[in-house]
Formats: sequence, C-alpha cells, structure tokens
Amino acid sequence: MTPSAQPNPEPLRLLFVKLQHIGDALILTPTLVAARAQYPNAEIWVVVRKGTEGILAGCSAIDHLISVAPNENDQRGLGSLWRDLCTLLSLRRKCFDYAFELSDGDRSRWFAGLSRARHRCANSNHPSLNGWWRGRFNRMADIPSEARHRVEKDFNLVTKFLPLGGDIPPLSFERPQPSTPSFTDELSDYVVIHPGTRWMKKRWLKAYWLDLGVRLLKRTPHIIISSGPDPKERAFARELTEKWGAARATSTDGQLNWAGLAGLLYRARAFVGVDTAAMHLAAACQCPTVAIFAYSVVDHWRPWKVPHELLHLGHQLPPRGEGQRPASEVMEKLTPEQVMEAVERLIRPISIHT
Repeated sequence: MTPSAQPNPEPLRLLFVKLQHIGDALILTPTLVAARAQYPNAEIWVVVRKGTEGILAGCSAIDHLISVAPNENDQRGLGSLWRDLCTLLSLRRKCFDYAFELSDGDRSRWFAGLSRARHRCANSNHPSLNGWWRGRFNRMADIPSEARHRVEKDFNLVTKFLPLGGDIPPLSFERPQPSTPSFTDELSDYVVIHPGTRWMKKRWLKAYWLDLGVRLLKRTPHIIISSGPDPKERAFARELTEKWGAARATSTDGQLNWAGLAGLLYRARAFVGVDTAAMHLAAACQCPTVAIFAYSVVDHWRPWKVPHELLHLGHQLPPRGEGQRPASEVMEKLTPEQVMEAVERLIRPISIHT
C-alpha cells in the first residue's frame, strides 16, 4: 500500500522590525535577500519608520511593508499610539514563525516582542534590554556591535536562529524600469555627487565642493547634484549649479524619489558624497563610490560590497568626547585633491552601464 502523500508544510512567516533612519532600512536588504534565497516560499514582512519605506522600493524580497511614525515625531500623541496598537494587533494575528528586533530600541521591541511569533529574537548585547524586555523574547543572541558593519550585525542576528547560508549579499535596490523620459536619458558621461546632509558632523566644506566640481568637470562633461527635499539642501545644490554653469551641472532639486536616483546611479561613472542614505544607495546600485567621513564609524557605515574609497583620518582622528575637535576641522584635512585622486582610481568607463 502506497503511503499517503504528506501535505506541503506552510511557508515560513518572517517579521523584521527596524525603526531607524533611511540608510539603516537599506542596510537591512542583504539580510532580506538572503532570507528570500534560502526560503523562497517564505512570507516576508518588514516594519520600518515612516519616511524610510521608499528606499526599500527596490527590494523585491519584501512581501509586505509597514511603516509607523518615528519616536521623535512632534505629532505623536494618542492617535499615533492608537495606530501603533492597531498595527501590533494586526501583526499578532499573522502568527509569525520568527520575529526579529533589529533596532535595539524599545519601540521596535513592542512590535517584535509582543508579536506572538513562535520565535521572538533580539540581541542581548545591548544595555537597554532590561529584564522586562528580556521576558518578551525567547531567543537571544549575543552579537557584539564593535568593529562590525551594521549589515553584518543584522545578518548575524538573523542567521543565529534562522540559517541563511552563504556569503552576505550586497545592498539591494533593483534597477528601475524607465517610465517617463528624463532630463538625464541622453547623458552617458556624468558623475553624481550628494553634498547635503542634515547632520552638521558629516558636512564637507562648501569651498571644497566648489573646488571639487571644477576638477570633476575636467574629467567628465556633466555633474548631477543629488539633493533631498530640505530647503537648505536644495539651495546649496542650486548654488553649486550656478557656480559650475547650468549647461554642465544639474540639480535634482529634491524632486527625485529613491527609484529615480537609483536610475541615475546605475548609469553614473562614479558617486561622491558624505555618509548618507544616498551613499548607501550608490553602493546598492554598484556605482563606484568615494565617501568622505568625519566622525562616522567607518567599520559600521562604510559602503558595503561596492568598489569604493574612503577619505577618513583613521588613527589621526581626534578623540571623541571631551576635547573632541569640531567636525569642520576634521573635514578640512580631507582635501579636494585627495577626493579627485580617489575618483580617478575608481571612475568607470563611459557608457558601460547605460
């Protein structure tokens, strides 16, 4: 007698919670891609903070993407708390097999630790994970944070309980399909720069950007200035455009979404910027990247798995804490000449990716 066929097992339901900044959301994508490759039938849910979901638009590993208001949102109140509760109740009904808390923060612990997932996983190596929170998780990993890229931190926590196998993939933002004609469609020889950042500690000197643009325009006929929607960023980008000439410099003027910027980066010969989400997107698009760092922790935030060069003082960096020098003094030591030399070493041939 032939044994009866066994029913196919239910696909895994996986929940990943990361309520951090835009670049942090993109940094999660290698783990998601690895999970999809290892468990192709899994149902993958991701919870991120509102405003970061756009940078995950190029990651096809995600089945369901939920955004919640950030902790510091000035408008957070009873209405926001109610929406959080409704989101949590909805997640609890999904009966996840695994829930991963990847933010090391209390708010993300609510969603992962109270999700009723069969395996609720968190990093025990964090001082804010107190006794009450430890009781909400039944799988704890000791993942050290020092000298480890944030991509590795996420990946290692997940694979501790859900084996992913193989090497950690690159960041993921799949090449978008062209939809409407763009002002850059006819360009095949350009460099993208992203000079703006809301973090004072990450800003390079304005005079240096102006100098670098002159040098770049001797190497390539066009510069595209990537700008976020912040009015100050847009004004700075316009100032650069006026200095270099509108015929050879174009600002995105805060009008492009992440997919639009990705389309530019896939075809650009190189990217130059400070430690921002745009830098990580350049890495996801495999655009050769020159990154200028002041006090950013290189081991945590360097461009991941892309040809790149870092300008950073390394062991010459003034110590943090008491006596720490202003970031502007640190950035002053990273000159346009050094950046241009790095661009020359990395810049890729014309039209190779058009």
